[in-house]
Amino acid sequence: MSLPYELFIALRYLRAKRRKKVISLNTLVSIGGVCIGVAALIATLAVMTGFTEDLRDKILGTTSHIVVSDRTSNTLEHYDALVEDILKIPHVVAATPFIFKQVLLSSPSSAFGVVLRGIDPEKEGTVTKLGENMVEGTLKFLSTPPPNLPLQIDPMQMDPKQKTEENKPEKILPGIVMGMELANRLGVYWGDVIHVISPMLKQGASIGQALGGPGGFTPKIRKFSIVGLFDSGMYEYDSSLAYISLVEAQKFFNLENVATGIEVKVDDIFLADEVAKDIETALDFPYQARDWKALNRNLFSALELEKDMMFVILILIILVASFNIVGTLTMTVAEKAREIAILKAMGATKQSITRIFMFEGLIIGGIGVAVGLPLGLAVSFALETFYKLPGDVYYISSLPMRLHFFDVMLVTGSAFFITLLATLYPSRQAAKMEPIEGLRYE
Repeated sequence: MSLPYELFIALRYLRAKRRKKVISLNTLVSIGGVCIGVAALIATLAVMTGFTEDLRDKILGTTSHIVVSDRTSNTLEHYDALVEDILKIPHVVAATPFIFKQVLLSSPSSAFGVVLRGIDPEKEGTVTKLGENMVEGTLKFLSTPPPNLPLQIDPMQMDPKQKTEENKPEKILPGIVMGMELANRLGVYWGDVIHVISPMLKQGASIGQALGGPGGFTPKIRKFSIVGLFDSGMYEYDSSLAYISLVEAQKFFNLENVATGIEVKVDDIFLADEVAKDIETALDFPYQARDWKALNRNLFSALELEKDMMFVILILIILVASFNIVGTLTMTVAEKAREIAILKAMGATKQSITRIFMFEGLIIGGIGVAVGLPLGLAVSFALETFYKLPGDVYYISSLPMRLHFFDVMLVTGSAFFITLLATLYPSRQAAKMEPIEGLRYE
């Protein structure tokens, strides 16, 4: 199959030895500009996408895809029946109730306010990756603490000299799991005992009943043994989350047969918003279901906006290269005036002359894209492999690179579109040239 003669002539113009070396230099500069612009876009989009997906995976490793709660109160009654109804909805993989409260954790050396979650140790692993993030102990220890804990008594209230048979506990303290960062801030480790302090009143109690003399309000305090430590890779979670069993949470917060919400996992995270709507339809008012996008809307919206702005900024590199293409084609048109006149005298139409120089510009852009794509991939691979981030500053040690087919097509299409626009003016000027003008001084 033979090439169109317009494309054949465009290739001849690019390969031919030019009398004006400046045109050849401009061609190389144009190719280099498109190449650098495409490579920069590919590498930047890979980094931005990698950070977004890595952050999303870490968030979904600790939290569920959907959270179901009551719009009118902070508690859910008959949650077992609700879980059964939720599991009947298409795309739902697992569901489990939880309790969510703010408490104060106190150790012999420090105290911090954290979020305490009551979970089902057996089912939590089906909705989150908390079990996979454990670095010490397991979630099962929340319901059945191991008998070989280094400490099973409260070191803050017992004098070591007064340890007698009467002072020894009759049973092991309930277990608690916390993040590594939180354990470091409290100065505790696996097997240590801490105090969990809650300002919540007993159900049905008044403020007056909770006043303890001149000291005022008396919070509820209970001892727990640390039976597990996790590392999610997110400092915000590792430093502010702690877990106890759902049964112990119900006892501690006086919420018998009551939960705060239900965690739901779906088979496709990108269908979470649709499944959430189906759950709300099935359960009806007053229940609401919020997917992970809605729960983290501000964070992911900011990341998406940043990615879009980086694309717009870096596309300017290709725009600058397009000006070089305009200049190169304009000079080519001036140099090839005689050839253009001869082609028109032989019967070439204005459309044919236009296509010749459009093909020439697109070839320049195509070479730049063809070289820029592998260069961008090579830069991305090098940054991910060899560039290391300080672990004490960032939550990751290396740059995560993710490149989607859509991003590659977006960069390629944008580069070709800008190149096409750059060819319009010089191509039209060449098409308007009259044969007599090109041959006048020959």
